[in-house]
Amino acid sequence: MLENIWFIAAIWIGLALLASLISIRLGISVALIEILVGVAAGNLHFGDGHSLLRSTDWTNFLAMLGSGVLTFLAGAEIDPVALRANLRPSLAIGTAAFLLPFGGVWAFTQLALGWPMPQAQIAGIALSTTSVAVVDAVMIETGQSETALGRMILAACFINDLGTVVALGLIFANFNLWLLVFVVVTALALWLMPRWMHRIVARFGATRVSEPEIKFIFFVLFFLGGLASTAKSEAVLPAYLLGLVLAGVFLRDKTLVHRMRSIAFAMFTPFYFIRAGSFVALPALWTALGVIGLLLALKMITKFIGVLPLSRLFHLRAREANYTTLLMSTGLTFGTISALFGLQNRIIDQRQYSILVTVVILSAIVPTVIAQKFFEPTLEQMNAWGQRHRGPGRGRPDSAVQPAEK
Repeated sequence: MLENIWFIAAIWIGLALLASLISIRLGISVALIEILVGVAAGNLHFGDGHSLLRSTDWTNFLAMLGSGVLTFLAGAEIDPVALRANLRPSLAIGTAAFLLPFGGVWAFTQLALGWPMPQAQIAGIALSTTSVAVVDAVMIETGQSETALGRMILAACFINDLGTVVALGLIFANFNLWLLVFVVVTALALWLMPRWMHRIVARFGATRVSEPEIKFIFFVLFFLGGLASTAKSEAVLPAYLLGLVLAGVFLRDKTLVHRMRSIAFAMFTPFYFIRAGSFVALPALWTALGVIGLLLALKMITKFIGVLPLSRLFHLRAREANYTTLLMSTGLTFGTISALFGLQNRIIDQRQYSILVTVVILSAIVPTVIAQKFFEPTLEQMNAWGQRHRGPGRGRPDSAVQPAEK
């Protein structure tokens, strides 16, 4: 029965539905729940040794598409106005939040754990991330997304993840003619896409049932993803950059972004997160609890070393600086994407993958709980940062910038 394609589809969608219900009930990110459901289903075996989850070519394709669309939406979520208004602090904090964990985890796993350099690089990339999804959820829930400091933190998260995506796309790329073609075509597409999208939206509007604008975005994503794959790079790199250049279009056209998000989270991303969780081998974790704890601590310590001093430099008070650092220590989406890239390309083995994904899951929970429990500033304190940072007579405060609608 479980070889029937319809029953396979029913199991995957049923698990996605279960994850959604649990997420709503507990108030936890659905992506995190989908990973945990995938862990449980992937480790549930029948008498014949087969797992409850059966992977097929089409489930693998939907999972791959889910990671691409998710990455695109992460880039499109950034508010260009807020990014420009907070460019200096977000660029400095986001860059430090990427570089120190990347270098620290890379050095630790290679020198202390004895992982070969490519495996250590995957570990560094996977644990250098921050989670825009987790941070954005916290901001919206508490109303902080409309504050000056809240917009700066979200912009810094974007810079952090941009470093992660670029590192993943370039470190493991083959530097050949195809990579040159990929870079040139991607640069040309990024330059032309905003004006193309403006024309398509103006010509067809947002009321067509056939959704030509969304199909056009998918066409470009597929094409650039194909070029990235041919160049032995990673498709999330052009997807993230494409989302960034179209962020202004999405900011003006709320209908378009809502439809893209609905399509992605209803059908594509559950396949990605459940599949990512299914590769976690629970027996391998019991013997690696010490390593998991060390890597989680290392990620948070290197984030603190990089982010906390810069936060103080940019006029954040102690409570706000600790809060910012803890939120920048979270990780989820790009951490799992990086780890899964390493597993699928046989750079890391399943035990290393299980360790990294477990650390990523813990980093989505532990820093968030500590930040909200002990260091959460008031809305007035978060808005007051804009005045302190800019100072009197230096233009309008950040709080005057209109926030992006979520």
